[in-house]
Amino acid sequence: MARTCCLLLCRRNWSCVSDVARVSTFGALGYAKTEARSWFRGLGSFAWPHARSPACRFSSLPVKKRLARKKTVAEQPAPESCSLAVAYSTAEEYNLASLAKALQKQGLYEQKTLSDDVADVLCAAAKYKLDEEPRNMFIFREGSVVFWNFPEIERKAILQFLKPYEENSYSSTLVEQEIEALEFKHHEHRTRLVNGNIFLSPQSPDTDLEKYTFSNGMALSVKLAIWEASLDAYVESVESIIEDMKEGRTITMTREHVFRKTGELFSLRHLINLSSDLLDTPDFYWDRPALESHYLKVVRYMNIGRRTKVMNEKLTHCCELMELLSHHLEDKHHVRLEVMIIVLIMVEVVFECLHYAAKFF
Repeated sequence: MARTCCLLLCRRNWSCVSDVARVSTFGALGYAKTEARSWFRGLGSFAWPHARSPACRFSSLPVKKRLARKKTVAEQPAPESCSLAVAYSTAEEYNLASLAKALQKQGLYEQKTLSDDVADVLCAAAKYKLDEEPRNMFIFREGSVVFWNFPEIERKAILQFLKPYEENSYSSTLVEQEIEALEFKHHEHRTRLVNGNIFLSPQSPDTDLEKYTFSNGMALSVKLAIWEASLDAYVESVESIIEDMKEGRTITMTREHVFRKTGELFSLRHLINLSSDLLDTPDFYWDRPALESHYLKVVRYMNIGRRTKVMNEKLTHCCELMELLSHHLEDKHHVRLEVMIIVLIMVEVVFECLHYAAKFF
């Protein structure tokens, strides 16, 4: 009897302790949510209506066999002594003129001038501070944006803000999958990139230009990652055709379909080789050797040169496949025409024979 009473008393006390802990937990969560709302109340103006976001032409199919590259995980918090620079690519292009007016009207970020010969990029800094480190973002016309020291909730709010000014937006899933992130911190010595960590020198004459240089390389890498995913989706879309060829089955593609798929390949090849800086160094760095060194280090660290070479090899193989299919379908078309001509000749011969027989018999 005494043992039963003790057990009941212990259960009742344990239940009380659990209730107190539960109340304390919910109270702490409520306090945290209240604090978060107060910190980012100024971001309420980012609740823009969703712009029409056409699906990416190359990335409409799911990518199953592509292995993700090893890179810094932006979702994990950086060490206390470091901050994160995170790059996204959300569209093929931004309307920078309209975006600059919207940022000025919104009032949370101050636009900054980098240099007279820096084109096709919009630099802005946050007017309010969360810590001693300033928050800068670089928005590139080719559809990429790089955030310096922005928390994740603010990054997502700005990405939502950019949607009305995007042209040919990528899917949200693709944007979240293909990101680049580097840790950065201030250091007494010269600015440099070491093992994926950016060290910024306080004695640098222009830190903004150095951040722009690192951002340029990161934006180029994340844009290339989008194109890599696009090509992988394209390759998967034609795998069934290759299997049909291997097994000797009838090719179901039409000549018009092959023509469109070939156009997609040449469009992607044009973007990589002619409309980007993947194959050469931008003119901006020619008379700035220090910045050029930073840019080339980012390019090497992100392995952009080798990735571009692999992309072009894959594109060449896909073009050869489409050329083979085109020749095959043309041959089938020619054979069909020849058969039709032969049939018409045979019909004409039969009619002539009937006419000859009716005339003499």
